[in-house]
Amino acid sequence: MIAYMKRILFCAFLLLAATTLSAQRLMNQAPDFSRDYVDMSSIYFFAERLSEFDTASGEGTVQWGRYSLEPRQAFNTNTVVMDRLRMKDFPASGYENDPQFRFKVDFISDRTVRVRMLTSLVEPKEVEEVMFSPEFIASDPHAAWACTENENEIVYTSPKGSLTIVKQPWRLVLKDASGKVLTQTWTSRDNDVSQVKVIPFGFRKGGIDNARRINPVFSLKAGERIYGCGESPTGLNKVGQKVNLFVTDPQGPETDEMYKPVPFYFSNRGYGVFMHTSAPVTCDFGASYVGATKLFMADENLDFFFFIGDPAEILDEYTDVVGKTPMPPTWSFGTWMSRITYLTQDDGYEIASKLRSNRIPADVIHFDTGWFGVDWQCDYKFAEDRFSNPKKMIKDLLDDGFHISLWQLTYFTQHNTFYDELIDKDLVVRNADGTMPYEDAVLDFTNPETVKWYQGHLRELLEMGVGAIKADFGEGAPLDGFYHNGRGGLYEHNLYPVRYNKAVWEVTKDVQRPDGAVIWARSAWAGSQRYPLHWGGDAANTNEAMLSTLHAGLSFGLSGFPFWSHDIGGFVKSTPEDLYRRWLPFGFLSSHTRSHGEPPTEPWLYNQEFTDYYRASAEMKYKLMPYILEQAKKCTETGLPMVRAMFIEYPDDPVAWMVEDQYLFGSDILVAPIFDTPQDYNVPQRPVSNEGKPTTGLRHWTRKVYLPGGQWVDYQTGKVYKAGWNDITTADLEAVILVRKGAVIPTVPVAQSTKDIDWNAVKNVKY
Repeated sequence: MIAYMKRILFCAFLLLAATTLSAQRLMNQAPDFSRDYVDMSSIYFFAERLSEFDTASGEGTVQWGRYSLEPRQAFNTNTVVMDRLRMKDFPASGYENDPQFRFKVDFISDRTVRVRMLTSLVEPKEVEEVMFSPEFIASDPHAAWACTENENEIVYTSPKGSLTIVKQPWRLVLKDASGKVLTQTWTSRDNDVSQVKVIPFGFRKGGIDNARRINPVFSLKAGERIYGCGESPTGLNKVGQKVNLFVTDPQGPETDEMYKPVPFYFSNRGYGVFMHTSAPVTCDFGASYVGATKLFMADENLDFFFFIGDPAEILDEYTDVVGKTPMPPTWSFGTWMSRITYLTQDDGYEIASKLRSNRIPADVIHFDTGWFGVDWQCDYKFAEDRFSNPKKMIKDLLDDGFHISLWQLTYFTQHNTFYDELIDKDLVVRNADGTMPYEDAVLDFTNPETVKWYQGHLRELLEMGVGAIKADFGEGAPLDGFYHNGRGGLYEHNLYPVRYNKAVWEVTKDVQRPDGAVIWARSAWAGSQRYPLHWGGDAANTNEAMLSTLHAGLSFGLSGFPFWSHDIGGFVKSTPEDLYRRWLPFGFLSSHTRSHGEPPTEPWLYNQEFTDYYRASAEMKYKLMPYILEQAKKCTETGLPMVRAMFIEYPDDPVAWMVEDQYLFGSDILVAPIFDTPQDYNVPQRPVSNEGKPTTGLRHWTRKVYLPGGQWVDYQTGKVYKAGWNDITTADLEAVILVRKGAVIPTVPVAQSTKDIDWNAVKNVKY
């Protein structure tokens, strides 16, 4: 009796702790679902044996063993052990102690396998599919893998690898063509060699709600490295990290949370995983146990894709499933000039005039939060007292080579002119109890009438000649909300960016020219790559933020997104000139380029020397425009990113997998930014007029750069460097920029906008 009471008190303590932690989470912070797995009031089911299976259809059932977690004390230390449980459910005839649920395997291609498992007899309700590409849904791809079976194994084999289904204990084993084990599911038997008892592949039935939450667990081998998971600014290799896949507004790319998480990752061992779920996921990549990848999913069912190959092959296969990225219009690859915020029609003309008079190539002028009658209060109308003829302004600027981009968002405060209309027409996300929102009204894109209403307002602007809509925010869809399609926020929160991106991109494509459509979005999830493009959010003005921005961009590219941008110099404060100079080559050698900040960042507000330096950086990109467009087109066909981790091109080079502070721009240009300097210049400075600001003077920085493959040629000086580690000094532009020796780089003479480029003057330069 005493032991029983101790257990009850212990469970109550853990439950209270979990409840307290949950209550302390701010509404837009990522939940950590690994905490659920210390809940002793829940029942745990582990996959134990294959009960039946048809090798022809790939369908069968798995029997799940029933367990509980029990506290175990050892010399004043409490640990947890798993105990086999005998069902106490009533009536016994209505339940199963060790239930059997559906298991299905599909072979999509010779590199791709899909695995689905249920955790109840209830089949999932079909809903609109937004993560898969329409082509994937329509094609219903299927590949023939040879099958053999013996007493305890079913083995499916393709030319690229194999999947083994072990019957008892149930296990999946993924191998490459040579027979090397890439990864395998974790069973209780894997705990025999360790005092640490890892909870094996299974699911949890919550003691407080009976909700199922599946917990796939896989082996993590010695020396294994994991990449992907979205726009993550932490170290590229996720081994040793716990990554929460939950769309948030982290206030900048400097924390462990993300604007753009993606439920996809891959390993240097030659496999990748796509978790086809919109529910939050906590990925524990060897963080709590060195030998296991634990995926704590808030989803009740499992739908996984396994990919076999090197990084480029995996990205190609993965983006065949979720969709390749369409080619954005040529002008979008030019310079975007912006700040928070241009407030008047005269501001637009002045910025255009300053760009042209200073001979800075540019294609886009962005009006941020202040083009409405009231700053930040989106009503989709130019303020009449500050924009006397916006349609004429748009035409005039377009004639001069400037496309107009406009900010907006999908949240409406109670002071917004549309608030009452949105409530009356039921176009917004409801609270969990079915009532209307307590504060901001959030457009509900699962409602076709909402999409129609929203796109109607954007269409009017686009038909005026606006080139792009900035799809800002999108991270705040209520987790406890109730959506028009009948689902709750658990499954709709992470999908909100995809629906949002889709609504903006499709109306833009419908109205715009035949050269493609582009949006400027901050939030994303799997599927958003079909609606380019995305930028990195509100970076700080520091060396550290510059490096974490590169990490975020590289990780985003390793998650199936070819195109990406960032605010050059950071967003929050006035960018220190030294930092701005070092950030500029990184910004112009990204697929898309924008200067933007809360304070003004226009180069002429610093000094003439800096303006000249800014011009030189922009001219470099415009000269390289044929190379950029050629590489971008290849990215749309392959799923590879423009800002590219080096191991994508050099997967057999072990050092290339470890270098995280340099990148390839396309396949042939290597960029190593300068992130650190002998003295700290990260002191906020406010740009003033040319007369009031001292000049900085040209600086040359030396840094270590790793060169994979063969020789590389300095783009600025022509000096040739050998493969391996080199100390390289910057030239006029304060970054190391190299071209792979033997590469042919197409260039054009500089033009002030992409519409004025002389495409007949393309010159192929061999290095």
